[in-house]
Amino acid sequence: MQHKFSRIFFIGLLALLASSCDEFLDVNTDISKPQSASAPVLLPPMLSDMARGEQFDSRFVGQFVQYWHNVTAGTSYEAHGSPSSDANAEKWRSHYYAIGLNVDLMIADAEAKEQWNYAGVARAIRAWSWQTSTDHHGDMIFKQAWEPGRFIFDFDSQDLIYEEVKRLSNEALELLNRQSEASTTAILARGDLVYAGDAAKWTKFTYGVLARNANHISNKSTYDPRKVIEYVDKALASNSDNFLVPHAGNNTDDSNFYGPLRNNMTVYRPSTYIVNLLDSVLLPARDPRLPIMLTPSLDGKYRGINPGAGDPTNSAATTSPTKLPTLFGTVTRPTTDKGSKFIFRDNAAYPIMTYAEMQFIKAEAAIRANDKATALTAYTNGIKAHMDFVGVSAANRDKYIASAAVVKDASALTISDVMIQKYIALWGIGSAETWVDMRRYAYNKDIYKGFTLPTVLSSDNGGKLVQRARPRFNSEYVWNAESLKTIGADQPDYHTKEMWFALP
Repeated sequence: MQHKFSRIFFIGLLALLASSCDEFLDVNTDISKPQSASAPVLLPPMLSDMARGEQFDSRFVGQFVQYWHNVTAGTSYEAHGSPSSDANAEKWRSHYYAIGLNVDLMIADAEAKEQWNYAGVARAIRAWSWQTSTDHHGDMIFKQAWEPGRFIFDFDSQDLIYEEVKRLSNEALELLNRQSEASTTAILARGDLVYAGDAAKWTKFTYGVLARNANHISNKSTYDPRKVIEYVDKALASNSDNFLVPHAGNNTDDSNFYGPLRNNMTVYRPSTYIVNLLDSVLLPARDPRLPIMLTPSLDGKYRGINPGAGDPTNSAATTSPTKLPTLFGTVTRPTTDKGSKFIFRDNAAYPIMTYAEMQFIKAEAAIRANDKATALTAYTNGIKAHMDFVGVSAANRDKYIASAAVVKDASALTISDVMIQKYIALWGIGSAETWVDMRRYAYNKDIYKGFTLPTVLSSDNGGKLVQRARPRFNSEYVWNAESLKTIGADQPDYHTKEMWFALP
């Protein structure tokens, strides 16, 4: 979390200089640290940080949910561990620091100018950030967050944050619908790189946040599947509503985190699990998304890595046709974006939320509401939407839909059918949501058929599976250690403590 080092510096200087220098010393008017900025200027970097936080941590969460695995055998994350470092805590940094108080600055500027659409967008982003961050970390600093003059921050339970997500989302919806001469599409478009100023699409995104919020508590007696369906029906209505953060791909500053220019994914290879889901091992038809999302070895066969096993073909000296390719799409790392594929291109937009995801949420909720007909329609819509999103031809899409891999009889549709197809649709772009799903279902192999847990778990785990990411090391374990003790985060197995949302 951002700490008030400028305040410490200010107090120290007061002991040396006379009070007549107050104007010179006033940190609140420091021209290098502006306390106000226009909403159109603040919004683009906030959108960028939404993608940054998700993608940074997806490298580690992706190992938990088996999107991909490290080429080195026995890494801590492969064993569901949680090392003492800032790794897997970029969401924490994004929420409190990168997005953080910029939301308040944006709200202040927008409301002063009656730009209600910007004020609504700011609240929608904070609601999304609270939701995704607490789903990653669990207990967080909520009541005292961004409180000035404070050096110690208390933690709050996740149920309070879930309520805050609903409150902020409802405020966002009201403001996005509020009219004024300054709340035009053109004005919002100045800073809106995602929806080009379309407040109606921001409204749909906000309902998507509410849909996640309501569906994540599926294990609780308060879960209402009809409410989930209501939210989804007001959320993203097609792929044209997908929340995509763009990247120019010209250099490392404006490139996709997953692309070869940033070089963040070189040490990862697809998991055996995703290969088996797509290559007709676990489902009775070869998926046309396979050659679009993954790349075969030189011998034409698709291969993956098992958790903790590493990649024995990774040596640079290895020229075997069985050598595993990188996620970029070539056996050796490309020097430019040319030849890269899927979401691993330098200029690829990163999806924060998709229509396909919403449809799978609806399908799950409809099954729980004993409305199998609605569930089947949403399940099929989700598959079609993702295939269209990744670029499968209509003919290949329809052939797969007609195959035995896709359920046709509503009465036969199961939660497992829905969650497996949702897993495929979120592969690479939705590790945060997939991890929520797997924890809700306790990593159940009856739901995720063919999913194989690590054979060796971290020695800190006590035989338990990972349930949460620790708070960011350099802000909390270094500066806020006493507060961590109140939630048990000083214990070596804290990362195995079950989340509130997953409990009955």
